[in-house]
Amino acid sequence: MTNMVDRVNRSSRAGGRSRDSAAKPGGDARRDRWRKHRIARRAEFVDAALRALAEHGPDVGMEDVAAAAGVTKPVLYRHFEDKADLYLALGRRGTEILFERLIPAINAELAPVPRIRMALDAFFSVIEEHPNLYRLLAHTPIADRPVDADVVAEDKEVIATAITALLGDYMRMLNMDSGAAEPWAYGIVGMVQNTGEWWLDKRTMSRDSVVEYLTQIIWAAIDGLTRQHGIVLDPDKPLDANKVVTLKAGPAKAGDTVAHESTGEPS
Repeated sequence: MTNMVDRVNRSSRAGGRSRDSAAKPGGDARRDRWRKHRIARRAEFVDAALRALAEHGPDVGMEDVAAAAGVTKPVLYRHFEDKADLYLALGRRGTEILFERLIPAINAELAPVPRIRMALDAFFSVIEEHPNLYRLLAHTPIADRPVDADVVAEDKEVIATAITALLGDYMRMLNMDSGAAEPWAYGIVGMVQNTGEWWLDKRTMSRDSVVEYLTQIIWAAIDGLTRQHGIVLDPDKPLDANKVVTLKAGPAKAGDTVAHESTGEPS
């Protein structure tokens, strides 16, 4: 996965007075240690925010996060500009958690139905374990949040783009019109997200049950379309080629998501 922490690149210049050459490495080293300390400290506060969220729900306040971290609010504000900044950091952590499970599931070398089931379970396991984080990011209005900082919308876009590439690759492999791949992908993502929100709210069935129902719905659509083209796929037999995708977290852009055939070799 793409590292969610911004990397700081520094350039060094050769030459100059000898005293400058002796002083700059030490100064750079101190700045580097301080930067790493702030990154680590900020990550600790995000972990504390996750604990506070689990205890207090989506209405969690900065004072709750500070208490969970064992610090005062002024200390917290040294690392986050405001509440929106903390929420954005929580969103990035949520993306990391989701993609760590979802990417291996989407790319698993399995038969179609087990692969669909595994990907769905990855998503539902995350929202089951972190329901308040999902509710906070999906439904809590955040004042002064940048328009491009909607983490849930960004993740939906990345995942839909990935599924578009994956479905399109398979459809071309089967000599089918791949134009349907994109609306299919967005339809699947929307259905899964809406079902996930319903399930979090109602909990009228187990996670295994809702995952299985969605698995069968998605497979029925795939099976129906392929049969219309005279192609019969075995739901429990791996396809001849295992197509995989490479995802990049953040707003989806052309070229960010690439489908290719798995060779078993590291990329």
